[in-house]
Amino acid sequence: MYEVTERRLARWTTLRLGGEAARLVIVTTDAGLCAMAEAADARVEPFTVLGSGSNVVVGDAGLNGTVAVVRTRGISATSLDTGKVAFTAAAGEQLADLVAWSVAERLAGLECLAGIPGTVGATPIQNVGAYGQEVSDTLHAVRAFDRKLRRTVTLPAAQCAFGHRTSLFRHTDRWLLLSVTFHLRPSRLSTPIRHAEVARSLGNEVGGRVPIELIPDAVTAIRRVKGMVLSPDDPDTRSVGSFFANPVVTADQAKDVRRRIGSAPPQWPERGNVKLSAGWLVERAGWCRGDGVGAVRISTKHALALTNPGGGTTQQLLDLAGRIRTGVRQLSGVLLEPEPRFLGCAL
Repeated sequence: MYEVTERRLARWTTLRLGGEAARLVIVTTDAGLCAMAEAADARVEPFTVLGSGSNVVVGDAGLNGTVAVVRTRGISATSLDTGKVAFTAAAGEQLADLVAWSVAERLAGLECLAGIPGTVGATPIQNVGAYGQEVSDTLHAVRAFDRKLRRTVTLPAAQCAFGHRTSLFRHTDRWLLLSVTFHLRPSRLSTPIRHAEVARSLGNEVGGRVPIELIPDAVTAIRRVKGMVLSPDDPDTRSVGSFFANPVVTADQAKDVRRRIGSAPPQWPERGNVKLSAGWLVERAGWCRGDGVGAVRISTKHALALTNPGGGTTQQLLDLAGRIRTGVRQLSGVLLEPEPRFLGCAL
């Protein structure tokens, strides 16, 4: 654990936006993270946890109190009597590294999450998912420090209240996530492909299976075309990925959207409801790729990514997001929900 002098939070976020932290500390142990949180709580001071900064929007004025950047490490695996393998990853591990490790070990269940930036500890918060997989599909338990009870607890998946891009941890700072345990099944083949675009890229069909090592390359290639793979040479990747979540509505609401717009948005079944394409709604509301406010822009590659090619401010980002959200609601009646966390600002 050590304090750093580079406190500009723009340096620690993929959007490259945000003012200074009053104090910024790199934390490498669970004990250190828990002790810092307890000390801050005792002083009634703000305490903020950052992973890779790939899913946060930080205000231009910065943050008071302490910001802890989690860099804990460690992955362990144990074979289970069920035939599955339980593996636990520290919160500070990179999700991309965990996916690569699981594929190399031929453990199926996370392969479609390849190319997503961020740390393992952040994945349960919004139930990270892409291309037909979510972490809740294979997550077994979360170990966390409960700041209210002041002790470390283990929460099984059933207690994590997972939903579409949400969980028990989404709108609270009560929990400090320390590690995540997954149960994966050994297999040379991927889980059944659920996403049509992935299936097409592999010359397969939805529901088909392929050698597991083929999935990460296929998914990463699709993400790269959409500007969803971080690249220092591509300003379109200076984002938080999809800024808005695909809205989940009832079947009747989906019909109402079609009536309002005159055509049906791309949609998929989602736990008894209907998931609509947020990107389609954004473009139907009149927003084009490359449109922006100030220096902040909609990506030229993907209508859901709001980017900071350089020189932007968080306020410009919020203005752009707000205008998009209002336009979509006026057109379709659907209120788009943002995916990132907002720190020191609000939409």
